Amino acid sequence: MDVIQDLTYRGLINQVTDQEGLQNTLKNEKIKLYCGFDPTADSLHIGHLVGVLTLRRFQLAGHQPIALVGGATGLIGDPSGKKAERTLNPKEVVVEFSNSISNQLSRFLDFEAKENPAQIANNYDWIGSLDLITFLRDIGKSFGLNYMLAKDSVQSRLDAGISFTEFSYMILQSYDFLKLYEDVGCRLQIGGSDQWGNITAGLELIRKTVEDAKAFGLTIPLVTKADGTKFGKTEGGTIWLDKDKTSPYEFYQFWINTDDRDVVRYLKYFTFLSKAEIESLEAEIQNAPEKRLAQKTLAEEVTKLVHGEAALEQAVKISTALFSGSISELSAEEIKQGFKDVPSYEYNGDPVVGLVDLLVMSKISPSKRRAREDIGNGAIYVNGERIQEVDAVLTSQNRIEGQFTVIRRGKKKYFLIKY
Repeated sequence: MDVIQDLTYRGLINQVTDQEGLQNTLKNEKIKLYCGFDPTADSLHIGHLVGVLTLRRFQLAGHQPIALVGGATGLIGDPSGKKAERTLNPKEVVVEFSNSISNQLSRFLDFEAKENPAQIANNYDWIGSLDLITFLRDIGKSFGLNYMLAKDSVQSRLDAGISFTEFSYMILQSYDFLKLYEDVGCRLQIGGSDQWGNITAGLELIRKTVEDAKAFGLTIPLVTKADGTKFGKTEGGTIWLDKDKTSPYEFYQFWINTDDRDVVRYLKYFTFLSKAEIESLEAEIQNAPEKRLAQKTLAEEVTKLVHGEAALEQAVKISTALFSGSISELSAEEIKQGFKDVPSYEYNGDPVVGLVDLLVMSKISPSKRRAREDIGNGAIYVNGERIQEVDAVLTSQNRIEGQFTVIRRGKKKYFLIKY
């Protein structure tokens, strides 16, 4: 399959300005294309991953991707898909975010390729030095007010209100496309479906500015979940690509818990598995859904892609230990990942402590009587080992690397004792 056929199979094409023209161009030429990422945080999240991986798919097909970090547009705020004005970050914060995101993008695209190396660009390089008069005369003059008001990103905000700052975002993004077209010959912009208005505005600016210009726009569907909840969000918050914000274990767990109704679509979006491999996994969902082979493959492929082989192995190890109860096999670092969100208690007392006393102190059991009953009934596990002696004591031997003791009450209620 060529890249357009591959994207079509994967359901990654929402709209194209001229699909036949783009397909013919891609068959006959190696082109440059770009996708923009505004630095609204110090990390990308999994919602950005579809765009990043689509750039990679084009690179694997021989084309040259440009990852554009919005150092300037990030100071303005994109109204697309937003019901209210964004809070503007200080310039130094946006610079810090831009640097962090640039580093992340370098993990997914090949910047060392001999024939079509990926590039990083920052639109602050050309927008930051743009004076107001030039902006209004040379760029703003090309945009009719009625044209801008008709765009969904603006139209959807008219009742709630939109500032001139965010209203001007479309013009700045259009200018990005024009600059990349003129300066490096970039012919294609890709983005989420909410960027269609901004992308077509950029094409219109190129058409008005450059004679006989030939450029294209392509949008990718926004990722959704079959149950109606927002993709990329959990009870713990957003799923980030930065391991310090979302640990590899949490990241792995997010994907392995994918609904059967979503998993094939996500395999197409987020992995580089072939059509035959995906169809085989789809058949497994019908034949042996209890094995969750498609979910395991999805979790492994995406975790390895984002965090590497070693982090994947660690995530699988933590998952296996929690499922089997073999807590003592985990390191302190793995305990931190696996029990990040469980209730915890910091113990600073004597090195030897009665289990009953510790259960009450840490509020795992509400009273000593209940603690004795829990122990006697076999409901208490220390580092995965069931303890049924009511006079049991914990010592330094029960501390994993001297830092943690994991206590489980019943089948699923975990607690973390920190030292």
